[in-house]
Amino acid sequence: MNHPLRKVVIPAAGLGTRFLPATKAVPKEMLPIVDVPAIQLIVEEAVQAGVQQVVVVNGRAKGSIEDHFDRSYELEDTLQKKGKRELFEQVRRISEMVRLISVRQKEPMGLGHAVLAARPAVGDEWFGVLLGDDLIDSPPGNPAIGQLARVSMQTGKASVALMPVPDDQIHLYGCAGGAPIEGGNIEIQKIVEKPPRGTAPSNLAVIGRYILPPDAFAILEKVKPGAGGEIQLTDALAVLAQQKRLVGVRFEGERHDAGDRLGYLQANIAYALKRPDLRDGLLAYLKKVVQ
Repeated sequence: MNHPLRKVVIPAAGLGTRFLPATKAVPKEMLPIVDVPAIQLIVEEAVQAGVQQVVVVNGRAKGSIEDHFDRSYELEDTLQKKGKRELFEQVRRISEMVRLISVRQKEPMGLGHAVLAARPAVGDEWFGVLLGDDLIDSPPGNPAIGQLARVSMQTGKASVALMPVPDDQIHLYGCAGGAPIEGGNIEIQKIVEKPPRGTAPSNLAVIGRYILPPDAFAILEKVKPGAGGEIQLTDALAVLAQQKRLVGVRFEGERHDAGDRLGYLQANIAYALKRPDLRDGLLAYLKKVVQ
């Protein structure tokens, strides 16, 4: 990788069945973390890393994602006329934060297939992938995807985010093992998706942030469908690992699994506690209910 990160892909075509009935008519990516849609937090992370173009891999009936990042003339006009300048600027900023392109994944054939659907919009350059289920609250000015991009620029290799998890939970994640390198990271030698208990190569779980080279698309084209007939991104990462072209990054930041109901609730509490307008009232309520 010989240039700063310019493009990222956000797969957003999933049905969100774990959040039914809320996601029957509302995309799971639009479910709010306090009052900000989860996908906006993901896009903001990319923008903080200097990204200029976001490719959303969309599905049927998910037009509200595009609408959220578009101009809303009626709303903006109403806010201006009512003198609500702060809200007006907040809404306008959303539509101006980045160039957003939407492409369709016409069949639910796995994460690898979703990434491959973004190929025409990404073109022949390095790109990032951010999963909307994984929220990473990193220190100001040091977004997680930017941390990975720096490692890829330094090493010339693809990179994935890694996080240690308890040994009795690693079978629930993609998992990577390898040789330690500078900065507490590893050169990945083996990467597997949800290994059977007792077979994981390490306790390092793969988290939804990736920096991939342009030939990742050609690799994905050759990946054969696995369980459920899906094309797995992990299988393409395994090829990069075999070629000694994959680095695991121990990122700085707190990760929240917003794709899990409990994780989603925890994310709302964590982000609310960072808000001066909400922190004291929320703490008082939590102390009351846990007594």
